[in-house]
Amino acid sequence: MNETISTPSESIMPTGIRMAGARKSILLITPENPEINRVRRRQFNNFTQITMPYLAGFIDEAWYQIELVDEYNQRIPYERPADVVAITVNTPNAAHCYRMAARFRAGGARVVMGGPHATLRPDEAAQHCDHLVVGEAEETWPQFLDEFHRGCARPRYTCDRTPSLRGLPIPRRDLIRHRHFTKGAVFATRGCPYRCSYCNLKQIYRGGFRTRPVPEVITDIQSMGNRYFVFWDDNFFGDVDYAARLMTALKRLRRRWAAQVSIDRCTDERLLRLARESGCVYLFIGLESFSQEGLASVNKRFNHVARYPETIRLIHQHGICVQAGVMFGFDADSQEVFAQTLRACESMGIDGVTVSVLTPLPGTRLFDEMKSDGRLTSNDWDCFNGKTRVAFKPKQMTSQELFSGYMWFRQQFFSFRSMFRRMAVSRTNLVHNLLVNLGYKWSL
Repeated sequence: MNETISTPSESIMPTGIRMAGARKSILLITPENPEINRVRRRQFNNFTQITMPYLAGFIDEAWYQIELVDEYNQRIPYERPADVVAITVNTPNAAHCYRMAARFRAGGARVVMGGPHATLRPDEAAQHCDHLVVGEAEETWPQFLDEFHRGCARPRYTCDRTPSLRGLPIPRRDLIRHRHFTKGAVFATRGCPYRCSYCNLKQIYRGGFRTRPVPEVITDIQSMGNRYFVFWDDNFFGDVDYAARLMTALKRLRRRWAAQVSIDRCTDERLLRLARESGCVYLFIGLESFSQEGLASVNKRFNHVARYPETIRLIHQHGICVQAGVMFGFDADSQEVFAQTLRACESMGIDGVTVSVLTPLPGTRLFDEMKSDGRLTSNDWDCFNGKTRVAFKPKQMTSQELFSGYMWFRQQFFSFRSMFRRMAVSRTNLVHNLLVNLGYKWSL
């Protein structure tokens, strides 16, 4: 895409108040609080979040001068004035975002918030901003931009119908700074067909599982200079026929990609063959647990632990690595779960893991159940990040034992001993496999 258009400075009225028709400045922020950043920053293989570059694609630069800041690797420019500051808020970052908003508002900027946490806790978020975008933003965000520019922006914009995913703008990846190799992210679908009790997707999105037109996704991918990219989808195989059409179209681009899928769809050899032929390097799969009882407790019965070895082997046979999502803290988990999970991962040749502590996010059934049972241990959203804190009382161990076991697993899984054991079983994309493992090891 073209670089940001350079235009003359906006005119200022003598009173210092900007005219309604003048070009305004907008700062788009992807926040990341320091506690999470200490974990993620050293992982050189983290791809950029796509939300703010995507929302920037809706902005008319005849009306707004745009700046995009990703706190993952940039400093928040509090000292630079902006007419409006837009912040996407997720639960682990909520308190951090509220503090950030207070600083900008004290300096005279108007703050608009949106994102998962703002959608799930709108009345709470509204106390910390001037304007709120609740739910999906394809229709409400352009309304806000128009009305803010005309000086008549409302306090709240709520998505009251399911937005179409047709005719969407190309994300402004040219605004992303210092992420040359990891700014290739795109989305093809939205939502997930399933209802896991720890997941808040059903509460965030009004509609069911939806897809973008294949030609528009291909155009989006072609606009990227990156050979490697990720699909930022919640379940790329959510509609198998759509996925097959998209991967067939992808073949001619000769790119390399990764995506998140559910393991039940990975028994389809046609999908795996098309994935490999179209350039798939690895699939992120939410295994979550090697306990069927634990999976049943969070409504993830479509994962069948007994079939894990066969399915992982099938994926490897198609030349694709497996990045597993693993969580600790299910009610069925005792202190033995950490060593048991490590042994299972090594025996199956799991190539990599994204490991977390089970976290009862607001809006989920899990949150409501734990709150009702008196098991939540904090009202501080900083504790709900799944990486550095435990926000609830586990059933078969203490919170400290859960966190210590989680840290032990991370250190053991990314040890050289475990790396070589797993690679000896997997034998898949060994160079890429090693680099990804080293990226996580250096973040410990």
